[in-house]
Amino acid sequence: MWLSARQGGIDGGMWQMPMPHMIHIGAITNNQPVRMAVLCQLITQGNGIAIAGMHVGKGLGLDISGAADYIKNFSASNGRKFKAAYTFPNANQDFWIRYWLAAGGVDPDQDIDLLTVPSAETVQGMRNGTMDAFSTGDPWPYRIVADGIGFIAALTQQIWPFHPEEYLAIRADWVEQNPRATRATLMAVMEAQQWCDDPANREELARILSGRAYLNVPVEILTPPFQGKYELGDGKPAVQDFNAGPLYWEDGRGSVSYPYKSHDLWFLTESLRWGFHARFLTDLDTARRLVDEVNREDLWREAAQALGVKNIPNNTSRGTERFFDGVVFDPQDPQAYLNSLKIKRV
Repeated sequence: MWLSARQGGIDGGMWQMPMPHMIHIGAITNNQPVRMAVLCQLITQGNGIAIAGMHVGKGLGLDISGAADYIKNFSASNGRKFKAAYTFPNANQDFWIRYWLAAGGVDPDQDIDLLTVPSAETVQGMRNGTMDAFSTGDPWPYRIVADGIGFIAALTQQIWPFHPEEYLAIRADWVEQNPRATRATLMAVMEAQQWCDDPANREELARILSGRAYLNVPVEILTPPFQGKYELGDGKPAVQDFNAGPLYWEDGRGSVSYPYKSHDLWFLTESLRWGFHARFLTDLDTARRLVDEVNREDLWREAAQALGVKNIPNNTSRGTERFFDGVVFDPQDPQAYLNSLKIKRV
């Protein structure tokens, strides 16, 4: 998709973060910048860390500090390192599994093999014993449990409650040339988000998305996560909380749809942590400048006002964010966040 953006083949789409920012500076478009505009957040949560069944009973849960030695020494008895995967590099699902591993004392770049692998191939690898962990979105983690392939170590909602996930971003030149269409698009997305967030609509949403044109999976696999119901497996208590699943309009911290600049900054700060795109993303000042260039929360506000939305956020920051291990990200002082992290590249 990002190559198509460079070549003018598409105008916008759904993106994991911080892909729009990296396209904006040419980091993932062969050094050819394509100006981008982040317009809204589409969803929060809805991801998990799935583990192959061969690791049942080894202590792989939300906190893996007690299983760190098992993971690090896996090659001694198995002839290979512990192998984990995500679907896209240097973006959300890569960040989630890295945070989870590092919080438990496992260096994702040194102690294991961490790879980019398509979802279907990872599931097959879990079946045949060549893949150990997988960071991805619904319905894959739940399906791994439902199919008896493995278990869910942690939902990303447990790692970072009400965390940002996918975003709508469009090429900035299109946005500038089509202001009315941009506003209409945003308003349509907002209306859809409100419909999706209504618990009464979740069964119909699951039925629509289960079709061949979308996810092409059994509706009974999609429905429980949409209702916040997760069987985790490995003796872990089931999750039965609507707010633990995907949310589209409002969550426990406020607006889902509004694109908080503080969230953009976290993704870029985390990119600095792991040394991603180091040639392009050199420091926090660069990160802040990128956020201001790419994030168009002002256009979201205009569309929300035109739609008659109430409770429009009055600040571009959602405030401090707290992770399951007690680490705090304060967007006013991202350097303090980086300093507090024990495992990092910078």
